[in-house]
Amino acid sequence: MSNTAIITGASRGIGRATALELAKHFDTIAINSFTGHTALKEVQQQIENMGTRCLAYSGDIGDYQFVADMMNDIMSQSDEIDLLVNNAGISYIGLLTDMTIDDWNRLVATNLTSVFNCCRLLVPHMVNRKSGHIINISSMWGISGASCETAYSATKGGVNAFTKALAKELAPSNIRVNALACGVIDTQMNQALTDSERQELIDDIPACRFGNAKEIARMVWQLYCSPSYLTGEVIKIDGGYL
Repeated sequence: MSNTAIITGASRGIGRATALELAKHFDTIAINSFTGHTALKEVQQQIENMGTRCLAYSGDIGDYQFVADMMNDIMSQSDEIDLLVNNAGISYIGLLTDMTIDDWNRLVATNLTSVFNCCRLLVPHMVNRKSGHIINISSMWGISGASCETAYSATKGGVNAFTKALAKELAPSNIRVNALACGVIDTQMNQALTDSERQELIDDIPACRFGNAKEIARMVWQLYCSPSYLTGEVIKIDGGYL
């Protein structure tokens, strides 16, 4: 029997690093991206070059029907889906009063509804097997809130609450649900920052640097390997920022 890990938003950044890290340990990796089709194919090729089977799906993870089709295809090709990493996410930096309702709906669909979609469709499979682990990639701003990132903070706060609540539902079925509340990670999401803005952030971080995607990827694997009694936790990995 083969074991499978699913990673959403895997064409770049944390998702890409996580997919490549998990490819060292799983028989099959299933990856998804909405906009980065070419980059997703490159990640798929890298994983296959490692000798690991890789299934790639391009589409909107905030769309329930797309996720249903994706999950059905993955389950038809995999005996055991052991790990779901809900990583897909986008940001919006700006005043709340400048945000349109379309901006809001897109952010909520990508950052929060996607987590519901994947969990709603995969949890019955895990419950039937009485085994599985869900790891949600969240943010420290979901804990403390960030100025000019109100909507983003709200979605990540939702992910944190979702994690804690679902963990209680699924613990009797031996399924764990945890989240990683990431600090400032040096990915494309933060490339819009000016040099002075980057330095201001670094000055506020006790570790005196941004985190990197490979550190988060290794933490995902370590969390997956952690004791089964660890569930319902939102674990900060932020260089001591909060």
